Amino acid sequence: MDDRPLGIFDSGIGGLTVCKEIRDLLPGENIIYFGDTARFPYGTRSIDTVVRYSREITEYLLSRNVKMLVIACNTASAAALDILRAEYSLPIIGVIDAGARASCDRLKGNKVGVIATRATVNSGSYVKAVKSLCPGIEVLQRHATIFVSLTEEGWLDDEITRMTARRYLKEIHEQGVRTLILGCTHFPLLKKAILDEFPDIDLIDTGVEIAREVRALLKEKNLENEGTAGHIELYASDITDTIQRLKLMFFGRDGSEIQKLEISG
Repeated sequence: MDDRPLGIFDSGIGGLTVCKEIRDLLPGENIIYFGDTARFPYGTRSIDTVVRYSREITEYLLSRNVKMLVIACNTASAAALDILRAEYSLPIIGVIDAGARASCDRLKGNKVGVIATRATVNSGSYVKAVKSLCPGIEVLQRHATIFVSLTEEGWLDDEITRMTARRYLKEIHEQGVRTLILGCTHFPLLKKAILDEFPDIDLIDTGVEIAREVRALLKEKNLENEGTAGHIELYASDITDTIQRLKLMFFGRDGSEIQKLEISG
């Protein structure tokens, strides 16, 4: 048994979707979550800046003796995952590989769609990850930055959200995409709005997929905690109304509170 916590971090609130899926699948694990809301969004930052932020957060989580690190941020996964794996010895998982594997396993046709922030799209990380697993697959990407703002506003089931989904996805849907990776951890919150417009698309929720990979890796490394009621600590560099609202949505009034924590180099 290893009761050390899992460390999870994101650029903002979206990583709470990953945190919830891991919590639901692995209720016995202790978790420390950090959302860097004061420096959000990472998607508009340079790669060097995202790597620096990711290192700073990793150093803090290591000081808390985490046994595994989950990068619940597509932009940070694209920019920093390989660098952090080279620099630190603990197991580190990013959302991109998990999403790519799931899209290949559940492929409909010969095309995979990706919607993500501009930085994640520009990195080409999903294209590389999918093609490394399924070389003959065509990957069609669209940046969907406005989706981030809609989730931050709480407009999860709104005509504006559905209209935005139509605008972003109509073209790639007409081109044959029926398997779509939600390449930003905010986007699972908009699944209903997307499916209202495109009910035949299979949405790949990277939060669900990464939770399964965490479970498998914990078992492989013999790092599982055999307890039944793990403790969760939630931190953010700025306490916003949105993160408080999502905390209540995902975790209810279970006694956990979001605490302010500023991390810098």
